[in-house]
Amino acid sequence: MFNSLSDRLTATFKNLRGKGRLSEADVDATVREIRRALLDADVAVPVVREFTGRIRERSLGAEVSGALNPSQQIVKIVNEELVEILGGETRRIRLAKTGPTIIMLAGLQGAGKTTLAGKLAKWLKAQGHSPVLVAADLQRPNAVTQLQIVGERAGVPVYAPHPGTTVDLDVPAGDPVAVARGGVDEARQKLHDVVIVDTAGRLGVDAGMMDQARRIRQAIIPNEVLFVIDSMIGQDAVNTAMAFDEGVNFTGIVLSKLDGDARGGAALSVASVTGKPVMFASTGESLDDFELFHPDRMASRILDMGDVLTLIEQAEKNWDKDEAARMAKKFADQEDFTLDDFLAQMQQIRNMGSMKKMLMMMPGAQNIRQQLENFDEREIDRVEAIVRSMTPHERVAPKIINGSRRARIAKGSGVTVSEVNGLLERFAQAQKMMKKLAQGGGMPGMPGLGGPGGRKGGKNAPKKKARSGNPAKAAQELREAEAKRTAAAAAAPSGAAFGQGAADFDPSTLNLPKGFDKFLGK
Repeated sequence: MFNSLSDRLTATFKNLRGKGRLSEADVDATVREIRRALLDADVAVPVVREFTGRIRERSLGAEVSGALNPSQQIVKIVNEELVEILGGETRRIRLAKTGPTIIMLAGLQGAGKTTLAGKLAKWLKAQGHSPVLVAADLQRPNAVTQLQIVGERAGVPVYAPHPGTTVDLDVPAGDPVAVARGGVDEARQKLHDVVIVDTAGRLGVDAGMMDQARRIRQAIIPNEVLFVIDSMIGQDAVNTAMAFDEGVNFTGIVLSKLDGDARGGAALSVASVTGKPVMFASTGESLDDFELFHPDRMASRILDMGDVLTLIEQAEKNWDKDEAARMAKKFADQEDFTLDDFLAQMQQIRNMGSMKKMLMMMPGAQNIRQQLENFDEREIDRVEAIVRSMTPHERVAPKIINGSRRARIAKGSGVTVSEVNGLLERFAQAQKMMKKLAQGGGMPGMPGLGGPGGRKGGKNAPKKKARSGNPAKAAQELREAEAKRTAAAAAAPSGAAFGQGAADFDPSTLNLPKGFDKFLGK
């Protein structure tokens, strides 16, 4: 959503690098570029004027003139002002002290209220609440049916006593106020602690819609009235938001379609103009593409400083702790990293969501945005198909996969042999790295961390015994060492090249992966 704005701001800040002191002309040029970037992003003119005025005032003040790095100080100022116009701090739902918490959704038709109702319900359910959806949109055709489908997918009950607008003229028109009131009563009887009321929208603001929304608000007295706005609406976002604020006096804003490719000025304008906080953001079509809105994290994304905190939260929420513990134990026991483990880790990453979205949360991701946009999410599916086309033996011992086996695997997974070869090469490198780490040898190729390219010995590596400087004593030490080697060789059993008879072979004496002995026929 903010790619264009982020690119413009990043390019503006690059021009400030290397300057030990900023003149008034430098500040004016920077503020001018920021103003153009915001206007191109469809941010409302009053917001742009106020925003750039504060940046200029602070940039010419003592906090920049006395700074060691003025360019970084200006980036800090812009970041703080962005956080301010986005709402300042994170605003959460105010839960009712007694009875169910009533949340009313309002907005224009097409803003995504019905889908967002399901997303909010699923999000609240994951927080430990017991929500119920109320289908009070009786005017848009199939709105009630859509909410029922969304509620089923979210695993949340839907109160829908009236089918809404249908082609059957015998069905009397329903009263959305009565449906909303009945939904709250139903929640009290069935002990639901959150009620989400989906109301009707229009293609444009009109008196009839506002009057209906106002009567619903008076009937149910909601704890929160959330105004759902399409992030791609452009300059008209401010007028629409002000009209709804006057009509229903909403308490918070929800930004929908934040994953779109529009310029996103609505997000930067609505909160500043209305004085109401942005509380949630919808970032995709899936019911899981929904998140609490954090102004500081959104400002960091816009300035290409990443959003590592959200990334960590997603990992903690979706990461399988039992699988992580299993891998940690395997790592501690120095067992081999197998293709089954590789597949399990790939599935863990997939559970976190879109790879593109996760990588775009990393600092500096705008520099590789073109590569990320070209990244094919189906690559993980192809890797999974290749691994699942292997036998259990091949997954544990990939070195046995010869040419004919590779051709069979490629045919079974629907890929080329070269893709199978590439996966096996990448896995061999990962396996080597995991083995080095498990042995305490450090990361291969990292100086100072052991492994190839690093120091030859770690802190606890056994020290080689120094040879005596006395020639006679040194010769005596060599003779004693030779005698020890001869005695050890004589003590070893004969009958095999490895000093062990075939009849006495015991697989348990080998450091093989668990479960590998079944392939040895013992």
